Amino acid sequence: MAFTIAIDGPAASGKGTIAKAVAAHYGFAHLDTGLLYRAVGARTLDGTDPVAAAEALTARDLEDEALLRTPGVGQAASRVAEIVGVRSALLDFQRAFSRRAGGAVLDGRDIGTVICPDAEAKLFVTASTEIRADRRYRELVSKGAETTFEEVLADVHERDERDSSRSEAPLKPAGDAVLIDTSDLGIEAAIATAIDAIEAARR
Repeated sequence: MAFTIAIDGPAASGKGTIAKAVAAHYGFAHLDTGLLYRAVGARTLDGTDPVAAAEALTARDLEDEALLRTPGVGQAASRVAEIVGVRSALLDFQRAFSRRAGGAVLDGRDIGTVICPDAEAKLFVTASTEIRADRRYRELVSKGAETTFEEVLADVHERDERDSSRSEAPLKPAGDAVLIDTSDLGIEAAIATAIDAIEAARR
C-alpha cells in the first residue's frame, strides 16, 4: 500500500537528514527532490537551456552528488526552480515516485503544497537563518571549501528570499503540515519528533 510522507523546508533546516532517517525507519523509498533541481541547475552552468535540461534529465545526472552540493550549483538550482517549464517537466516524475508501492518519503520545497497535496503525512522543517547558515558553513568547510560564515549567511538569505517569493510553487508550509523547528534540537531529537508526528498521522 502506498503511503507518502512529504517533508518541506528551507536550506540547511535538517529536512534531508530527517527524511533519510524516516525512510530508513519505515523502509520507504526516499527522494531528495532538491537534487533534481540541482542537476538541472548544474546543466545550465554550461549553457544548456533549463527546460531542455529538465526534460532530458536522467538518473546519471544525479550521480555526482559532491558536485551537486556545491554553493554555485545550489544558487543555479534556486534560479531554475522559478521556471514554470522546469517544474512541469519534473512534476510527473516526483508524483509517480510518491505513490510507489511500499511507501515513499520526498523532501523539498513544495512537496506538501504542490507535488503531493494528498500526502498522508506532511512535515515542515525549519530553523533560524543563523543556525542554518552555521550548519551549511561547517559542512562546506569540512569538505575543504574556502568561504566565510558571512558569505554563507548571505547565500542562505538570498535563497530564502528567492524560494519564498517566487510566483510558481513558493516555499511555504502546507496548511496541514506539522511544523518542526530544529534550531535547538539535536539530530536524534529532531528525527524522533518527526517520527512521532508521522505515527500520529498513521493513526
